[in-house]
Amino acid sequence: MLEIIIQGRGGQGAQTAGNVLVRAFFKEGRQVQGFATYGGARRGTPVNSMIRIDDKPIRLRCDIERADAILCFDRSLLDARLLHWADRDTLIVVNSAGLREDFSSLGDYRIYPIDGVAISQEHELGRIVNSALLGAFCCLLGSPAVDTMSSTILEAAPVKQEENVAACRAGFEVAMRQFVQNESIREAEAR
Repeated sequence: MLEIIIQGRGGQGAQTAGNVLVRAFFKEGRQVQGFATYGGARRGTPVNSMIRIDDKPIRLRCDIERADAILCFDRSLLDARLLHWADRDTLIVVNSAGLREDFSSLGDYRIYPIDGVAISQEHELGRIVNSALLGAFCCLLGSPAVDTMSSTILEAAPVKQEENVAACRAGFEVAMRQFVQNESIREAEAR
């Protein structure tokens, strides 16, 4: 079973991103479970979307205790409260223009910063980072496929559908270029 936490602030689109991710996994024939927590239920307060994905029915009905992957919409939320759900194997994608080294003070975590704002602005979406971050997250997670994610975003986006799909694909490409290809090269050199 794959357990994912998406965290953002109210109004950033973390809940929407969680719903879109659930739909994409479901499209690929996976069993999914998604639920949210809203904190103070007002704009700007931390909100979580928790997702479970499996190939068989999911019977578990509790909060996630240890996440396999975390998508963080706001760098300021990447602190001890969020990291208590992580261990050194947890994939953590954070919306940040910073470098991986900038997060070394947090400990030995697999943190991948993606500048979702820059990608979104490049595709005329302003500061709406859902699609860009979902593309990068899918690349680093290895699923769902970028085509599945793109078609799900196309169906879900109320406006600027093509721009959202382009941002998703750009996020995927940025993650591939910055992290996946570089790590593959390092692994090959180590052998």
